[in-house]
Amino acid sequence: MPRKKEIHTRVDEDLYSVEVYDSLSYFDSFNPATEFDKWAAVKVTDLETIPDQMEELIIPSGLYAVFPFRGTDNEAPAMYQYILGTWLPSSNHQLDHRPHFAEMGEKYKNDDPDSEEELWIPIQPKSDD
Repeated sequence: MPRKKEIHTRVDEDLYSVEVYDSLSYFDSFNPATEFDKWAAVKVTDLETIPDQMEELIIPSGLYAVFPFRGTDNEAPAMYQYILGTWLPSSNHQLDHRPHFAEMGEKYKNDDPDSEEELWIPIQPKSDD
């Protein structure tokens, strides 16, 4: 966050919290001690002028289920539990192996009960297997 002003090719002021999991099996038997990669990111117009000690992350395109979320960081696990434990199993979709992310736009207020963001979960149609 202290260096975000160094990124001159930002598309807008939105922030992204991106989670990259090694495999879909991460969610088969959830263990909070299992590691994954977490990125603090912004959307840029090009990848040619990335500041030193920053890296590019390209999120592959695909279908996402988007959930509005309002609340504090402490309330987010209950929302993810609903998405993965209730919504997804009752839908015609399954997780896809792509990054998950939260888009924190102009209504995002760090750890404020009135904070709003969008949770993006990668999905694909259920297979007949």
